[in-house]
Amino acid sequence: MRYEVYYSDHYPLPLPDGHRFPGTKYAMLREKLVAEGVLDVDQLIPSPVASGDFLALAHDARYVQSIVDGTVPIEILKRIGFPWSPELYNRVAATVGGAAEAARAALRDGIAGCLAGGTHHAHYDRGEGYCVFNDIAVVSRWLVGKFDLQRIAVLDLDVHQGNGNSSILGNDKEIFIASIHGEKNYPFKKVPSTIDIGLPDGATDDVYLEALSEVLEAVEVFEPQYIFYQMGVDPLKQDKLGKLDLTYEGLMERDRRVLNYAKSRGIPISLALGGGYSDPIEASVAAYANTYRVVNEVYRPYRPEAKS
Repeated sequence: MRYEVYYSDHYPLPLPDGHRFPGTKYAMLREKLVAEGVLDVDQLIPSPVASGDFLALAHDARYVQSIVDGTVPIEILKRIGFPWSPELYNRVAATVGGAAEAARAALRDGIAGCLAGGTHHAHYDRGEGYCVFNDIAVVSRWLVGKFDLQRIAVLDLDVHQGNGNSSILGNDKEIFIASIHGEKNYPFKKVPSTIDIGLPDGATDDVYLEALSEVLEAVEVFEPQYIFYQMGVDPLKQDKLGKLDLTYEGLMERDRRVLNYAKSRGIPISLALGGGYSDPIEASVAAYANTYRVVNEVYRPYRPEAKS
């Protein structure tokens, strides 16, 4: 089975030297997936830039325009954590464009991915936490309007609670939002999801997977027609912002359970990259790549053997 994966690192994200955000991880991941044979080059597709009208499905049009022309207030830029630049809009709007194309592909093929996104801290009229536009919120609204989907589940397994997802989509009856996150981690004021499970600092694989079982049971009751999987790898023990103690094996088992759930029930699912802040960043990149190894295991166990 061939599935599509979209990337947006062909648009630059200019950051000053020494910036805390690991902007290099996106291209590193794409190159690693190809070099190690996890994905074929022809599976990787550059993401299109989403239009302002498309972004306005979940964002204030004035806020969108301020990112285009650089009039975004300095206090919002501080909350986002990125400096404004002329290149910023194309990069973050391509993340949303890629999420939309991945959703379209998942509806056709059962699964698709985006090597960016999961920008779940962006709210209707502002961004924060390295999130400018909320790809999951925008594309969820698009799926409801264009494809008449009535039950969409957002499975947010980033270590940080998706306050932007909940602030934008919390009153949308078509959306079920589930979050497993660090209880004492950012954001410190959380916006309630449909189901939230906050884990203590130092939580291990077993604790995490027990919480996941509870979440999947709740999702099962909702009977989703589509799943957004925010596959953040910042629960990894090596992550400098995560505060949890998950192993690579624990994260892969998390992915395996989520993907087996979707596949066994015939629910289309698309993957959003989410957070990963290990130092060195190669540990996060390895964990992201492992998720796609699990995709191959679950969705195409008959993948041809590698050429010698």
